[in-house]
Amino acid sequence: MVGEEHVSMIPIAPNNVWRAKVNGRAQEILAPSNAILLDVLRDKVGCLGVKRGCDMGTCGCCAVLIDGEPRLSCLTMANECAGSDIISVEGLSNGAHLAPIQQCFAECGGSQCGFCTPGFLISSQALLDKNQNPTDSEIATAIEGNLCRCTGYQQIIQSIQAAAAIHRGDESPANPASDAHSDPHPSGPD
Repeated sequence: MVGEEHVSMIPIAPNNVWRAKVNGRAQEILAPSNAILLDVLRDKVGCLGVKRGCDMGTCGCCAVLIDGEPRLSCLTMANECAGSDIISVEGLSNGAHLAPIQQCFAECGGSQCGFCTPGFLISSQALLDKNQNPTDSEIATAIEGNLCRCTGYQQIIQSIQAAAAIHRGDESPANPASDAHSDPHPSGPD
């Protein structure tokens, strides 16, 4: 486009005020009336952990919790969930302290390249919120809408089982990395 001569062939959607609670904080923004939730969360709210994968609802990278239910933000109109409580992967942690599911994914190798991880974390947390003692079969069903090209899924299932043990109280969560601790290499590098 050169100058101001461009005339749009498609009418531009009007902006509407969109309000929702995102990761515990009230949000009020202007968004196109035809915006999908993925774009609103990434471009307007700043939740960059919500990934754009396939844009067709087949990969699960864009999963978020809407009023406690996992939904694909690439297939959800933002206006459909106005006024809702939305949790993205950023909202799982408690400030700088990882949620058990996040910590277990890191410790058990559930995350390889990391692109699909936010969607897996959301789907996994939704499962653990309802079932703290899932079987491997129940885990497989809960994450069947999430695709990963790196792990082969076994580490993901192990990560979810480890987090389930923490949720049940069978295991203690790891100390937050921000807690004071001694230097692991007191004499310096070898």
